[in-house]
Amino acid sequence: MRGEVLVGELSEEGCDQPFFLARFTPGPGWEGVRALFEARAAFRGPDPDGSRFVAVVKPLQDVELTLVPVDGERPPLHVFKNCMLNIDGSKARFRY
Repeated sequence: MRGEVLVGELSEEGCDQPFFLARFTPGPGWEGVRALFEARAAFRGPDPDGSRFVAVVKPLQDVELTLVPVDGERPPLHVFKNCMLNIDGSKARFRY
């Protein structure tokens, strides 16, 4: 979620410790953050001082995305604050 706007849905498909694997289905708010996740997905290779990682993740932190469990039994997680989320096309990986 981005505020009250659904960015997309994650359907858990498995586990590759320490990440959970999921299928990503875009929602109405996807286009507003798509380029940020594409930049994150393209991040590869050495980053000795962490500056490239910060340049890619900081914009995602700034849009204040939240993972909201559909069961309502667990509290929402703030993306890139309480959990990590990678979306690459229809595939997603997350950990908290």
